Amino acid sequence: MRRDGADGEAEAAWSLVVPLKPLVQAKSRLSGAAGEEFRPRLALAFALDTVTAALACTNVRDVAVVTDDRLAGERLAALGARIVPDTPGRGLNAALSHGAGAVRARRPGAAVAALNADLPALRPAELELVLHSASLFPRAFLADAADIGTTLLAASSGAELEPAFGGASRARHLASGAREITAPGVPSVRRDVDTAEDLLAALALGVGPYTALQAPYLAGGAARGHGAPGEPEPPGEPEPLRPPQVRASGA
Repeated sequence: MRRDGADGEAEAAWSLVVPLKPLVQAKSRLSGAAGEEFRPRLALAFALDTVTAALACTNVRDVAVVTDDRLAGERLAALGARIVPDTPGRGLNAALSHGAGAVRARRPGAAVAALNADLPALRPAELELVLHSASLFPRAFLADAADIGTTLLAASSGAELEPAFGGASRARHLASGAREITAPGVPSVRRDVDTAEDLLAALALGVGPYTALQAPYLAGGAARGHGAPGEPEPPGEPEPLRPPQVRASGA
């Protein structure tokens, strides 16, 4: 998984830890947009695009995915990720701490960053900027697009990750002493997807190839999916998802 330059020296030092629930449980808030049968496929597509972009980032050495999902593990391992079983089985933050420990068991003192698995528009160049900013501090984080949650938490060599993801995690990470990364021009690293509205915003940014293959199934009103054909939609429902902008892998 280490990518070396022509001179034989490592191009990058960051190890990323990406947590992924079993697909049957993932992205439950997208059920209305995707349907129960399609939702796991969409969650897997998000993770595949996230890991593909992360591995294409020049200052990422490797990616460890913490998951017990067999299919997701096989697909992500084929991309070059290391699969770490979720041995603790105690939720997101325990999984992230476990993943960071697995990374440092192999490479003591590694710089480690936790990254959400639902960043289908992720661009390697933007992730590189965020990680460069993170390297200036012992611990640093990037808030999500809503400025409520967190999409990335980084710990440089010698610092513990101390993840506090979930809900209003931006405030918790600030309170823990982590520095907030405020680098402009990194919308793809902040654009996680939990709702149909989030997915529309990711599609507008331009998603990776795996999500792009799945998104057309949601076009033409699939995001609504509540009323009978021809009936008006109730107020507040999201717009039908439009065909996505597609970016080349690694762009």
